[in-house]
Amino acid sequence: MRYLWFLLVLLPLFLLPFPFYLTLLNFFALSALVALSLYVLTGLAGMTSFAQAAFMGMGAYATALLTVKAGLSPWLGLLAGLLLSLLLALVLGGLTVRLKGHFLPLSTIAWQVALYILAGNLVGLTGGHTGITDLPPLTLFGYALDTGFRYALFSLFLLVLFLLALDNLRGSRLGRALLALRGDALAAASFGVDPARLRLQAFLLAGGMAGVAGFLYAHFLRFVNPTPFSLEASIKYLVMAVAGGVGTIPGVVLGAAFFTGLEDWLKDLLPLLLGRQGNYEVIGYGLILALILLLAPKGLWPLLAARLPRKEGRLPEAEPLPLAPPQGAKGEEVLRVEGLKKAFGGLLAVNGVSFALRRGEILALIGPNGAGKSTTFNLVTGTLIPDGGKVFLFGREVTGLAPFRIHRLGLGRTFQHPHLFPELSVLENAALGTYARTRAGFFRVLLGLHRKEEDQALATAYRALKRVGLESLAWERAERLTVGQQRLLEIARLLASGAAVLLLDEPGAGLRAGEKRELAHLLRSLAKEGYTVLLVDHDMDLIMGLADRVVVMNYGEKIAEGTPAEVQRNPLVRAAYLGEEVA
Repeated sequence: MRYLWFLLVLLPLFLLPFPFYLTLLNFFALSALVALSLYVLTGLAGMTSFAQAAFMGMGAYATALLTVKAGLSPWLGLLAGLLLSLLLALVLGGLTVRLKGHFLPLSTIAWQVALYILAGNLVGLTGGHTGITDLPPLTLFGYALDTGFRYALFSLFLLVLFLLALDNLRGSRLGRALLALRGDALAAASFGVDPARLRLQAFLLAGGMAGVAGFLYAHFLRFVNPTPFSLEASIKYLVMAVAGGVGTIPGVVLGAAFFTGLEDWLKDLLPLLLGRQGNYEVIGYGLILALILLLAPKGLWPLLAARLPRKEGRLPEAEPLPLAPPQGAKGEEVLRVEGLKKAFGGLLAVNGVSFALRRGEILALIGPNGAGKSTTFNLVTGTLIPDGGKVFLFGREVTGLAPFRIHRLGLGRTFQHPHLFPELSVLENAALGTYARTRAGFFRVLLGLHRKEEDQALATAYRALKRVGLESLAWERAERLTVGQQRLLEIARLLASGAAVLLLDEPGAGLRAGEKRELAHLLRSLAKEGYTVLLVDHDMDLIMGLADRVVVMNYGEKIAEGTPAEVQRNPLVRAAYLGEEVA
C-alpha cells in the first residue's frame, strides 16, 4: 500500500495543459519536503523548530554561489548545500537539542532571524535582498529540467522517495525510540536510548531534508534572495505540518497540499474583499489554523483516518533475537551498593545504604512512604547521581553512569507508574526493549535495509508478550490496557531487552488478587532461570510470600536485612511499620 505514493508522480501528466497548476504542483512538492522534515523533528522527536527555512536557505545559497559565481555543476551545488545544511544542523542542534520546554523553539527563532539578516547584508557574497540570478537549470540524463512539467516529475519523484524513507523510519527501532523520547525521555533512556545523540541525529536528518528542498527551490526559480527563507516562511511550514497532522506522514502531505493551494487562493481573494493589496494571507492562515485545531486538535488527517477501517498488524514470522539466558553461577553477586548517599537541599533522602544482590534471587526493598526506596532505585539506575557511595554491576563500577549506559550492561527497570507510550501498539511498546540489542542506524533504516533485524525485534517482543500472557493484545494500543496489563507489558519490555538484573518499582500496584498471584508465579520462574530481581512494593503479603531476602529502609537509612521471617521479627521494623517502641 505504501507504494501508492508513486501515484503522485502521475499528477503532472494530468496537469500538462495547465502551466500555472504545474508551477503550483512544484511548490507543493518543495513545501511538502520541508514539512516532512518537521514530521521528523516534531511528529516523531517532539521538538519544535522555527529554523527550517534557514536550512532551506543554506541549500539554496550554496548551489547558487557554486553554479553562478564558480561555474560548477548544480549537482556539486546539491552536495555543497547538503553539507552546509548538515553543518548548520550540527551546530544548531548541538547547542539546542538539550534545551527543554520553550527554550528550544525560542533558540531556533533566534538562529533563523540571525541567518536571514546575514543573508540580506552580505551584499558582496549573496547579493543582499537583490539576490543571485540566472542559476542554470538542472540537467538529468541529458534532459534539461527547464519546464514546469519536467521539474514536477523530478521533484515529485524525490518527494516520494523521501516519503518511503520516512515510512521506513517510523516502522523501525529509531522511529519507536524517537516517539518514546517525545513522550518520556527517562523511560527511553532506561531501555538503552541516548536521548541527546538521537535528538541530534533527528535534527541532522531534518536539516538535510530542508537543505535538499532549498536546492530544488533555487533551480526551479533559478533565482535566490532571502525572502523565501525568512521566519515567516518557517512558520508557514510549521503551520502546514501541524494543520495536516504533524504526527503522521499522510497528514503532513495533506497539510502541505491544502496550504499551498490555500495560499494562492487567499492572495487572489483577500485583496478583492478588502479593496487593497497586502500580505493578508498570513491573517487568513492564522484564522484557518485556529479553526482546524478547534475542530481537529491532532490535525486534518487523524480526523479523516478515524473514519477509515482499522488495519490489523502482521504478526512477525522471523526468528527472534537469540535468547541469552543470564550466565554465571547461581548465588554469585551481580549488583552491589556501598554507602549510597543523596540529599535534596536539607533533606537527606538516602544515607549510607548498602546491600548486595545475588544471581537468581528476589530481593525486596521495603519501607514506609518517604523511606527513600525510589530514590535508591534512581541512584542505582543512574537517573540520579549519588552524593556519596558506589554502585557495582557485574563487578564493574557504574556509579553516576547515564541510564542508557547502565542498561546496556544488563540492568533493566520499570517505574512506579507505568511508563508506556499510548500511541504505540502493545507489540511496539514491547519492541522498544530491543533497542540496545539491535544496530540499524539512520542510513540503513531510511534505505529499508533493516527489515530482517526489524522482524527479529518484533518476533522477540512477541515472544516476551507470550511470556507474560499478553500476546492476544499485540496490536491493541497500549492506552487501552488495564493497569495490571500495563505492569505486565513493562515486564515484557524488560524481557525483550535481554537484561539479566530486573528492578521492578511497585509491580503489584493496581493489580487484583489473581493478577498478583500470576505476577508472583512469573517472577519465581524468572528467578529459577537465572534472572535477578530487585523489587519495591507496599503489598506485604506479596513481598513476604515472594522475596528470598528483604532490605528495610526508614528515613533514608537501612534498618534491617534478612529473610522475610527475620525482618518481621525485627523490633526496628515493627517500630517503623506498627509504631511499637524499641526496647
